[in-house]
Amino acid sequence: MAVYFLFLKTFGRSGGSSAASAAAYRAGERIRDERTGRIYDHTDRRDVMHKEIVLPSRFGGEEMAWAKDRANLWNTAERCESRSNARVAREYLVALPVELSPGQRLGLAKGFSQELSDRYGFALDLTIHAPRDFPGSDPRNFHAHLLATTREVLAEGLGAKTTLELNGSARHKLGLPRSIDEFWHVRERWAIATNEALREAHVAARVDHRSLAAQGIDREPRLTIPRAAFELERQGYQSYVADRMRQEHQARIEARLQRAADREILEPAAAAPAKSPSLEDIRRQAREAWLRLRQDQQSDAKPAAEKQLSDEHGL
Repeated sequence: MAVYFLFLKTFGRSGGSSAASAAAYRAGERIRDERTGRIYDHTDRRDVMHKEIVLPSRFGGEEMAWAKDRANLWNTAERCESRSNARVAREYLVALPVELSPGQRLGLAKGFSQELSDRYGFALDLTIHAPRDFPGSDPRNFHAHLLATTREVLAEGLGAKTTLELNGSARHKLGLPRSIDEFWHVRERWAIATNEALREAHVAARVDHRSLAAQGIDREPRLTIPRAAFELERQGYQSYVADRMRQEHQARIEARLQRAADREILEPAAAAPAKSPSLEDIRRQAREAWLRLRQDQQSDAKPAAEKQLSDEHGL
């Protein structure tokens, strides 16, 4: 079954991140970070199915060799930033439907990458990964990393920061939506693009970017184990964090099931539609009503008769 997943991550100096390191790891290449002199070598990776630099469509007729060189692109991104807390890259991590063929997954990832690049004007480093081959890994985990520059790409280099990097007041002055609204737009666009790809492939499955509550689905969200805990368990060690998260998740599931069971007990009686009376019930109710009316009339008539008798006899 196709699963919706889009996760946004930023890489900044304050957290010790390096765009060169991120690009080398995702592409399975050897890149030297010219700013720090460190070399990142990930050429031993065997799960990289596809990699390419995606640029805005307006540069379709230009060579743009400097930007299509991965090491040069990300070292340029690093050189453009001088602040110690500068953000140097953004990443969109998306899950690719296992129901699609490799070519269809590539077409989906490339189309979405081109849409983002055209919308924001940045250079985007697209890499598609196959599921990792180690114990505990999910064989359906086809996914793509869309690593984007935080500056607009130009023919001669990187320019100003993209609109995604602007603060709230700057976005308001330019008439742009809030950053959170932009994020929701991207989430929705990924759902739409994925469903279009599934429909073209004649696959019945669909994904939805909305929360379970917004979809009217009453179930507990899937458990997500943090990467550090996952890697610890993958190497054969016990993760107390992962154990605790699983216990808490199971407790939430059981509590939700209990609430549903309680509703099943209470709601049927309250929500049961009134039973339509039969002809015999109507006749019986009419007789009972007539008898009550006769009794009331007799009760009212008795005091009046006693009073009349009393008056006649001078009592």
